[in-house]
Amino acid sequence: MVGHVILMRDVKKTYAMGEEQVHALRGISFAVNQGEFLSIMGPSGSGKSTCMNMIGCLDRPTSGIVKIGGKETAKMTEKELAVLRNKTIGFVFQQYHLLPGISVLEQVMVPLRYQGIEKNLRRDMALAALERVGLSERIHHLPSELSGGQKQRVAIARATVTRPDIILADEPTGALDSATGKAVMELFGEINASGTTIVIVTHDPRIGDSTKRCIRIFDGLIQSDNAPVDFSDETSDSGNKGKFGVSPDEIPEYALF
Repeated sequence: MVGHVILMRDVKKTYAMGEEQVHALRGISFAVNQGEFLSIMGPSGSGKSTCMNMIGCLDRPTSGIVKIGGKETAKMTEKELAVLRNKTIGFVFQQYHLLPGISVLEQVMVPLRYQGIEKNLRRDMALAALERVGLSERIHHLPSELSGGQKQRVAIARATVTRPDIILADEPTGALDSATGKAVMELFGEINASGTTIVIVTHDPRIGDSTKRCIRIFDGLIQSDNAPVDFSDETSDSGNKGKFGVSPDEIPEYALF
């Protein structure tokens, strides 16, 4: 991939709350190289969740430039953004967001279905992803039959099965005990070692301190970045041509996973 996998340049986001204007982001700039392992840390209301939504192509900036995989998101249609999410980003959430009533194996096959992959290959890829997270013996279990740590491992398998460039994790250890949370962070480290970019959004200083790079956000501004990346050579040319390996018409607009 050419350039940075994530780039945000002077990004501002303002929400209208009745007659009041809420400035969630006040002009943040940073870049992330492929293969980094970083956290975006801040207290509630700091703007970290808004920043996560920008990286996840779930929202657009009021002003400034957001590029994911070299694509400027503000210039893309909703379906193009859906395809970009599905091809480039794997999501892991604090509350897992597993689908009730379907097996572990079927959970992990879901994002592959939206990529139009044939069923037998979907199954093989899902089995391999579950083996990587140590859940080969749980493939026929339902979410209600799993522990919290096992549910999060299913979510990680689902996020990684498409081999995305970025894993975006929102408080992934927040619902887990400390030992299980440590094991999940170690699993993220193993995934990162294979070249996947890991971005963890958290309020927990222990998580922030455990990643190789930590960007601290407060009141919509970057307070500190212990390993900033230079992006002075980036241009504003988005190069969007709608070529993501799959037609935007072949995937639902939500296509979150």
